[in-house]
Amino acid sequence: MAAEMVALVKPITQFVSNNTKFNVISNPKRKVRAMNVIKMSAASTSQKAPSSKKGGKQQAIKETLLTPRFYTTDFDEMETLFNTEINKNLNQAEFEALLQEFKTDYNQTHFVRNKEFKEAADQIQGPLRQIFVEFLERSCTAEFSGFLLYKELGRRLKKTNPVVAEIFSLMSRDEARHAGFLNKGLSDFNLALDLGFLTKARKYTFFKPKFIFYATYLSEKIGYWRYITIYRHLKENPDYQCYPIFKYFENWCQDENRHGDFFSALMKAQPQFLNDWKAKLWARFFCLSVYVTMYLNDCQRTAFYEGIGLNTKEFDMHVLIETNRTTARIFPAVLDVENPEFKRKLDRMVEINQKLIAVGESQDIPIVKNFKRIPLIAALASELLATYLMPPIESGSVDFADFEPQLVY
Repeated sequence: MAAEMVALVKPITQFVSNNTKFNVISNPKRKVRAMNVIKMSAASTSQKAPSSKKGGKQQAIKETLLTPRFYTTDFDEMETLFNTEINKNLNQAEFEALLQEFKTDYNQTHFVRNKEFKEAADQIQGPLRQIFVEFLERSCTAEFSGFLLYKELGRRLKKTNPVVAEIFSLMSRDEARHAGFLNKGLSDFNLALDLGFLTKARKYTFFKPKFIFYATYLSEKIGYWRYITIYRHLKENPDYQCYPIFKYFENWCQDENRHGDFFSALMKAQPQFLNDWKAKLWARFFCLSVYVTMYLNDCQRTAFYEGIGLNTKEFDMHVLIETNRTTARIFPAVLDVENPEFKRKLDRMVEINQKLIAVGESQDIPIVKNFKRIPLIAALASELLATYLMPPIESGSVDFADFEPQLVY
């Protein structure tokens, strides 16, 4: 990132510092009677749900707009974008350097389990057990989604640009490793996702290549900040280290960071995605989509974050601010997430979303539910539009400094 662009990013707020300390939830963990049914939401409702490997009952499936999705794109356009004869902006030397970074495979021996996993899982009972299962299931689905997309891109670009293709293949290796590790975690709870079933049963969302770049960059960087923040918090508050998977997050998040850096390089090679007014509008749109989705998702699952001693909204705002600061290095415009009005709007969206959920879970007949949803959806759309129209922060540069320090929280 060009040094002069740093000044365009506003200083971080009270939520963030290099030594951020969250308000640790003071309620002690309590064991309660185990729940017999754990709902899972990893598959399409159109097909039969996978059962656990250990003879468990088939799980209920719950699909929502906030559920992790599988993506596909225009692979022919991708081939054109990375054709060195057509696109003279491709910096093959930079891609070669990134390829060597991925080949090093720093985490090749990192994801090794031990008996601590199963022992810890057996100690997690009651509602918290259900919450952990959902966390593992959703995370596994998201990682597997990345694996499928990266694997196909690696295959399709092999002839057009072998260097970029190999990087995508190596990123699919990372995502497969993460998904497998998370699925092994589910086995500690006597469950498992049938990933082959998911591949065939899930609906795929189509995104144009430039939208894949925006969305995936944000996803990887927000993943970095989520993982490293949880890791640092639990290192300082070991009493909340209730499951050993969090101990792996420090190295794990560096995979996310490297993936994000690669997508940053891809966007630099496609300046048309960064240097006009349309790019600014799309950049803000994807920031809004990703940030709001994370905030609404997490506020539906406050029990998980409280279970590891975090204040959900404080944690989310920290992650959003840091992700936004990182994103401002490459996106031409970002949201002003440090404006107090931004958080107020997010909180209003949470309230509206909770009302929508309540309507969906009510005993009303479908037509009554739909009528009740109309004003709520309109209110949510109004808040989203008002948030999008807030004055943005002009940012970004395709000219990076020779040194770009590794992000370590």
